[in-house]
Amino acid sequence: MMKRLFDIIFSMIMLIILSPLLFFIAFFILMIDGKPILFKQSRSGLNQHPFKFFKFRTMKNKESKYDSILQESDSITHLGRLLRKTSLDELPSFINVLKGEMSVVGPRPLLTIYTPRYDDSQIRRLEVKPGITGLAQTKGRNSLSWEEKFSYDIYYVDNQNVFLDIKIILITFFSVLTRKGIAPNNQEIMPEFTGSDVNESVNKTNPS
Repeated sequence: MMKRLFDIIFSMIMLIILSPLLFFIAFFILMIDGKPILFKQSRSGLNQHPFKFFKFRTMKNKESKYDSILQESDSITHLGRLLRKTSLDELPSFINVLKGEMSVVGPRPLLTIYTPRYDDSQIRRLEVKPGITGLAQTKGRNSLSWEEKFSYDIYYVDNQNVFLDIKIILITFFSVLTRKGIAPNNQEIMPEFTGSDVNESVNKTNPS
């Protein structure tokens, strides 16, 4: 209950404060790259329930096998590359938070096609609402492997509390300002998660 109240208040404050920036980003996307302004995609949420995830569009208009962001790096628009580097493409996700589909802090929402590929440990990341930012994003973002990210996600599921959430939010702001953990241009898009080796166990040690 406290977490939900925090999510609502924090998201409303962010959307109000950043409303001029949201308007300008939407305007420039429309003028430079055309419609649509928002990227909408089905992602796995709490207890594996799918929901429509919102971001500013950062890729060229073209069909994809999975209607996904898992495409070659040259499909990213010039404006989209800037939005990704500054994480400004994530701002519309606060709408998902207000709708109750996401939280400010939690494991990042991933493609629904990944859900059946998780092992018994990795699937636990869906025991909480997905977040705009999470513990894995404070540890390296796209510089981490899938297994490393999932390990941090499970640690968060088992240890979530208000103080950890505040710590993650503060580190996220610092990481965005310093671009810490952002992959180089030729590695902007994470490779598709195809599942972990059955003999590979997720690191269950304290990753903090």
